[in-house]
Amino acid sequence: MTEAASYTPEQLSEALRQIDSTLGKLRATLATLEARENADRLKPQITLARRRIDAFEIAADLVSRELSSSR
Repeated sequence: MTEAASYTPEQLSEALRQIDSTLGKLRATLATLEARENADRLKPQITLARRRIDAFEIAADLVSRELSSSR
């Protein structure tokens, strides 16, 4: 195993900003997909968007925790 990486508070803050930005875009995409008339046909894309949102929410939580513990 490799040694755990160490990040500066500035790097963590920027990572969190980027994650939050991506989450906003994913949520907008999901809303658009779910609102389409043929949403049933878009089920794979909707599932993928939901899974990505879940993953980015986890990432944001972990980065926030790391940021809190580094202060």
